[in-house]
Amino acid sequence: MEQILILMFIVLMAACDSSSHLKTAPRPMPASTIQAEAVAPASANAQSDATKIDFKTDVQPILTARCQPCHFAGGKMYAALPFDDPKTIAKLGERLFSRIKDEKEQNLIRSFLARNSKSTTDGVAHQQ
Repeated sequence: MEQILILMFIVLMAACDSSSHLKTAPRPMPASTIQAEAVAPASANAQSDATKIDFKTDVQPILTARCQPCHFAGGKMYAALPFDDPKTIAKLGERLFSRIKDEKEQNLIRSFLARNSKSTTDGVAHQQ
């Protein structure tokens, strides 16, 4: 009996080791995010950064990397929640973070949401 347990333990350890190749590498940030961090001083306030966020060039590449194929054209969730529409993202808010775990990507989306929220409260619609 003890030999069976030891054998099972060895098999489980081997299986855990062999599954390490299945782990995915972190996805790169959009170039616009990297450039914004390099240009903007660390003390810049979030409100001025929020005005620089563009949905198509900053937010959508994150969503494409994390949420495709389901939430983009042809995907099974596209009809209900199209992630290529900024209105959908504004409506979902931080619920998007169930799939987006990277803190920098979350902060960029928070900035977009803050700008979008401000434009709604000001009665000014931002064109995308």
